[in-house]
Amino acid sequence: MGHIIKVNQVQKKFQQTTALDQISFHVSEGEIFGMLGPSGAGKTTMIKLMTGELGKTAGDLEVLGKNPDAFHRSSYKAQIGVLSDNSALYDRLSVLDNLKLFCKLYEKPLSRIDEVLELVNMWGEQKKIVSKLSKGMRQRVLLAKSFIHQPKLLFLDEPTSALDPGNTAHIHRSLRKLNEEGTTIFLNTHDMQEAADLCDRVAFLHQGKIQELDRPSALRYKYSSHAFHITTFAEEELVIENTPDNAAEVAQLIADGAVKEMHTDNPTLGDIFLNITGKELV
Repeated sequence: MGHIIKVNQVQKKFQQTTALDQISFHVSEGEIFGMLGPSGAGKTTMIKLMTGELGKTAGDLEVLGKNPDAFHRSSYKAQIGVLSDNSALYDRLSVLDNLKLFCKLYEKPLSRIDEVLELVNMWGEQKKIVSKLSKGMRQRVLLAKSFIHQPKLLFLDEPTSALDPGNTAHIHRSLRKLNEEGTTIFLNTHDMQEAADLCDRVAFLHQGKIQELDRPSALRYKYSSHAFHITTFAEEELVIENTPDNAAEVAQLIADGAVKEMHTDNPTLGDIFLNITGKELV
């Protein structure tokens, strides 16, 4: 697979403040790539550079084989979908009429509306006026708008931040479906579980720099102590290092039928982020 996004030593400054500090990464075609970090880490700035809302200060940036000079062209915009803090709807129109306008804009059949409403769990809400929607419902309509034209690349900035757990799970299933159908997804989130559930690889962004980048499972393994955490039926809590010298002790506990529960150390992405940066992922 080729690289659909290439970022090399990109820097973005706002006057004397450095929002992104010479960061480098790539995103492969067909991947769900997550950028993890707390508010203010630079995640939104990175999306705005790739969608043409902002210009970089230094470095090289290529998306869909195009450089930033092409990011304002309609041919580029037609290939990407964006959900960001700048995404908007027509408040006086219904959900249906909003989506009809976007179908017309992207020259998509109106039958696409039913498909995206199902994907965002908004079926049956077509006639509601946008100004009357709850924050979570509005977020789901914005999400439907972002992929109504079946983009090659979808940029999502905190897509489930306003959603309840049930709708979040529904959106996660829909994003996986879109990805399976060929859409590459660049996901900004501070939700460690969302990243673990969805992403093929994640980058930890802190103070404008990438601190780690790998598959979630690889990061959890790298930062694990690999110790056995054992709870016995006598309610003892044992932590035994995973070494050959301790194999006999663990085997004897199992042979004696003393083990009520056992697992190896497996830190969450949030634990790892805290380990690396000293900051909570919130």
